[in-house]
Amino acid sequence: MASRKGSQQSRGDGDKYSVLLPTYNERENLPLIVWLLVKYFGESGYEYEIIVIDDGSPDGTLEVAEQLQKIYGEDKILLRPRAKKLGLGTAYIHGIKHARGNYVFIMDADLSHHVSGSPVSLDNTVSEKQPKFIPEFIKKQREGGYDLVSGTRYRGDGGVYGWDLRRKLISRGANYVTQVLLRPGASDLTGSFRLYKKEVLVSLVERCVSKGYVFQMEMIVRARQLNYTIGEVPISFVDRVYGESKLGGNEIVSFLKGLLTLFATT
Repeated sequence: MASRKGSQQSRGDGDKYSVLLPTYNERENLPLIVWLLVKYFGESGYEYEIIVIDDGSPDGTLEVAEQLQKIYGEDKILLRPRAKKLGLGTAYIHGIKHARGNYVFIMDADLSHHVSGSPVSLDNTVSEKQPKFIPEFIKKQREGGYDLVSGTRYRGDGGVYGWDLRRKLISRGANYVTQVLLRPGASDLTGSFRLYKKEVLVSLVERCVSKGYVFQMEMIVRARQLNYTIGEVPISFVDRVYGESKLGGNEIVSFLKGLLTLFATT
């Protein structure tokens, strides 16, 4: 396991990174993603905290998170659970209220954002998955002074692994339609791996009305309206190793409704 209390010396630059991890039925993935995050931040010397926002998972995710908090410390693992599933957008809003860092990462807890290449087999999941993209996000933000940095599957070396043709077509089609209707100035609106300046994230959240997956799209659209600067980092999105995808018919319908609402109001 990674160092329990962060044995590496702090960089001392005053920056702190809060990582928001919304969870629902992620008991198998959560220990891996937390271990990888602690490993990277501990070795890099950046100040950090990981905020787990569990939405009443029936599979015992919160109990796993409580064990992780005992391992790594309450100063590094913050638990901010909610009684039931209330949606991705509101989970981020809830997490921001407790974030103490001046920069905030939002990402999925299912390991889909935390790999450095093509999919790997289950027997070498931990050894092969590396926190490649987080340092690239930090570097991009620092070099350009961006208000937010967004991961993109649709530029440079970005891509998607492990999806069937149907899901790829849905993702590509959704992104194409949003580009045509909203002209957001970013290549990947529906991705959920981003780094924000905290004050920018708070400002955007105050203006967003969407919930669920549409929340991510609206955040980029509002950022464009407010003239915030957006940097992009190509990422490899790999389908989850454990558990089931939460993308279903209801989410697709909600996405279409949200898209039309944004088109009519922005």
